Amino acid sequence: MGEMNKMIAERYMLVTALGEGGMADVYLAVDTILNREVAIKILRGELGKDPVALLRFQREANAVSKLNHPNVVDVYDVGEYEGRHYIVMEYVRGRTLKQLISQRGALQADEAVNIMIQLTSAVQHAHENNIIHRDIKPQNVLVKDDGTVKITDFGIALAHDAVQLTQTNAVLGSAHYLAPETTRGETPTNQVDIYALGIVFYELLTGSVPFNGDNPVQIAMKHLREEVPSVIEFNPTIPQSVENIIIKATLKNRSLRYQSAEEMLHDLDLCLLPQYRDVKKLVFEEEQDPTMVMTSKKQVTGKKTVNKAKQKIVEMDDEDDEEEIPPRKSYTKVIIVVLLALICIGVTVAILLLSGVFHTEKSFEVPDVLNVTQRDATQTLKLSGFDAENITVKEELSDDVEKGKVISISPEIGEQAKKGTHFTLTISKGIYFVVGDYTNELYDDVVAKLSKENPNLKVEVNYEYAVDKKAGYITKQEGHQKGDKLDPDKTETITFTVTAKPTMKLENIVGRKVEDVTKELGEKGFVVVSSPLSTSELSEEELKTIKYDVVISCDPAEGTQYTQEGEAYIMLYYYQP
Repeated sequence: MGEMNKMIAERYMLVTALGEGGMADVYLAVDTILNREVAIKILRGELGKDPVALLRFQREANAVSKLNHPNVVDVYDVGEYEGRHYIVMEYVRGRTLKQLISQRGALQADEAVNIMIQLTSAVQHAHENNIIHRDIKPQNVLVKDDGTVKITDFGIALAHDAVQLTQTNAVLGSAHYLAPETTRGETPTNQVDIYALGIVFYELLTGSVPFNGDNPVQIAMKHLREEVPSVIEFNPTIPQSVENIIIKATLKNRSLRYQSAEEMLHDLDLCLLPQYRDVKKLVFEEEQDPTMVMTSKKQVTGKKTVNKAKQKIVEMDDEDDEEEIPPRKSYTKVIIVVLLALICIGVTVAILLLSGVFHTEKSFEVPDVLNVTQRDATQTLKLSGFDAENITVKEELSDDVEKGKVISISPEIGEQAKKGTHFTLTISKGIYFVVGDYTNELYDDVVAKLSKENPNLKVEVNYEYAVDKKAGYITKQEGHQKGDKLDPDKTETITFTVTAKPTMKLENIVGRKVEDVTKELGEKGFVVVSSPLSTSELSEEELKTIKYDVVISCDPAEGTQYTQEGEAYIMLYYYQP
């Protein structure tokens, strides 16, 4: 199915691959009947025989078909072709929300709130139709050029009355946005989507997710145990009313979380109004999940509980306090004898120290702990004979040591040191991002590469028209030059000057050979796709007069001022013998 210009179900012509998912491939296609662009998700052939994968794929189609909302991608058609199951969906021209964040970094509060209102409204609509998305994340949100956002990929969506599709209790969803109760294997509710919305809101305002780790398990455990950092600490201009929404949406205890998307949407609608911006910070005494809270004498519910173990200890202490104090005696003689004895011992110890008798503390060799984790380094020091209790840790960027591993140790490896020696470990904050020379490279390719390798590097672009150069290529690089070392956790900016995209008025196309038009426009930097039309509906008279392999129409139509940008293309229609 990888070849392009293939017709699906005698209607949908594949144009180009858009992406790959866990179960399916997504293509841009043309609906030749309605003459419109569509996106087709096609289940991979080997998964068509997997009942779980097939049911999950069908569930997505069923889930989205129930929804009719401006912020949910529409489903047009569902079918099977040559044993391959497919879903035909609305094609959204634009980019994912993840790409937007990678390119722009942290958004202003008003823009972030606007996006969240759209997302939460869509989630509310899904919940009203008894559908839990379960994989809300920026990668599954498409952003149109006009700023409209649309949720897609309901591949693991769950109806409230549906059975789970995983028989091994596997956790579905993305770890960076996973609600704590999901990690514990609890039955998903609407609150899993609300939690994910809170994490997305955090990412919009800061440019990054709150928790990272070496693997999904580490990330999930942080969601389970650690508080979401304050967005106001990241940007003090963010109103407290905005942060409060994130706090309430991401509470560990889902009973304290927003109980509905409608409730969260209400706060989003009001949070930027002047009278609500400076509210007090939300504080929840019982933020942890009840399964993780130690029993105490006072619960938030007001119910009186008694910790019996603690009560017993208190009672024992009270009894000790009530013991009778023996009568005071005269210890003058005893004190004098003790003082004299201590003086004698002190003099003896001093003499022994001066003579070197006590200088027998064993020394150990500092082991090699480079390029291992802090935990492993500490364990190695203990096994080598050191107490390793007093360790100072500092972080530095490294040229070659990955994040979280030891760059150096002081005292140095091989030195002799006492058991109680204080060690300093230098841990890598990560590897420097080294800037390359991007001139003469295709701008779109460079941006895609940089967004993957260093999401915090913001790209700014200036366009410059050049007659003698192809459009879309970088001619000048400013801000950072080849060899510059950047901290990947800090926001930096690089500016490119790019040759302008080709622009022309479409004319002298219809009536010419498809091959000639395609070649001519291609040499000018335009993307051209040709599509043959069926002659089955033509009359015998028309068949006698038609010309084959000749352009009969184009989209955009002749006379249109057209600019080549993004994934746009010129479509040529013709009859093929």
